[in-house]
Amino acid sequence: QVQLVDSGGGVVQAGGSLRLACEFSGDTFHNYAMGWFRQAPGKRREFVAAISRSGYSTSYTDAVTGRSTISRDNAKNTVYLQMSSLRSEDTAVYYCAASRQIFQTMGDISAISSWGQGTQVTVSS
Repeated sequence: QVQLVDSGGGVVQAGGSLRLACEFSGDTFHNYAMGWFRQAPGKRREFVAAISRSGYSTSYTDAVTGRSTISRDNAKNTVYLQMSSLRSEDTAVYYCAASRQIFQTMGDISAISSWGQGTQVTVSS
């Protein structure tokens, strides 16, 4: 059974940076595309970024393009989300996600097979 443990959230001032991490266990990491979603209060969970099994391909929602980088370390079974130039609208709970499907489908929540517990990111202005 896949388990995902999210970490790295916190309170940061607008314009600051954070790096989120997600540790994967319970199956073969490189068989999974990985991604990050976020959910702000009163809003639906939304796609943020995804990375292919090999790590060679990535995709981002427009809202974070140019400000965020997703990466993975297949030797450490960990996926990261580096966020910079943070804005108040980035405030949300961020969830790690895993999928056995191709990474291009990860924008669809129905493609996700496992979720992390979430880590809170709060950007203060």
